[in-house]
Amino acid sequence: MANSRLNHKADVFISSSKQWREEYEELRNIVLDCELTEDFKWMHPCYTFQGKNVVLIHGFKEYCALLFHKGALLKDPQGILVQQTENVQAARQIRFTSVQQIVAMEATLKAYIREAIEVEKSGLEVTFKKNTEYTVPEEFRSKLDEVPALKTAFEALTPGRQRAYLLHFSEPKQSKTRVARVEKYTQHILSGKGLND
Repeated sequence: MANSRLNHKADVFISSSKQWREEYEELRNIVLDCELTEDFKWMHPCYTFQGKNVVLIHGFKEYCALLFHKGALLKDPQGILVQQTENVQAARQIRFTSVQQIVAMEATLKAYIREAIEVEKSGLEVTFKKNTEYTVPEEFRSKLDEVPALKTAFEALTPGRQRAYLLHFSEPKQSKTRVARVEKYTQHILSGKGLND
């Protein structure tokens, strides 16, 4: 692994990690052995093939993971790919809790990474659900009917922003919480802003 292939920001991220440092270093070595380019995106080491995102290294409290950006397209013969939440459509993770686990899986990980590179070479894309396939909660539907300008503003948002709102509004189990969320973000939508803008 030539040092010229290392990204400084990824270096800093890994060396300053209090948890999972050894695991990150091992994952990094494995990924770089697969001829990917190291970058730093979304505040994490990200590895690309001809400018296309292939895998990302990230960590959580209970585990660290190798995230495959188009993991839904991988065959997964070992049954080790995990969908983070039901709303994640393309990405899949392989999770780890120790460096020994990563070392033991090195050959498997390289096979999955090589398959992910082949997916990029072939130009395959994940087919995403259309926003019309997401449920519009009754509380939001009522507000859209009540305030026509809100409906116009919502339809003018990008599909990703619309999807984020629909997921956020649908999430609570109680109607009063859904109503509160709709009320909280009505002005945001009218201003043409996304959920996190």
